[in-house]
Amino acid sequence: MELLVTYDVDTTTPDGARRLRRVAKVCEAYGLRVQKSVFEIVCSDVDWMIMKKRLLDVIDGDQDSIRVYQMNAGALGRAQHLGRSPEAPHGAPLIY
Repeated sequence: MELLVTYDVDTTTPDGARRLRRVAKVCEAYGLRVQKSVFEIVCSDVDWMIMKKRLLDVIDGDQDSIRVYQMNAGALGRAQHLGRSPEAPHGAPLIY
């Protein structure tokens, strides 16, 4: 499954800043950061269920927003890159 994950976390408080870092860490465990609050993720259905649970445990549902777009297979590889936007190596391991 291919996902595009975007998030907006309220960082007006120290707790919000912590939530922002935690959301980013969860996303980094599953995919590639392509912009500050945007991740491209290739995962299994089970990984998505685990990731979703982890994100729900982190965010404040009254203040934060996460949007997840499920893409057709191969859609992330067909993304057009304009400006300073390197191509994401989805086939490479996430641990360097």
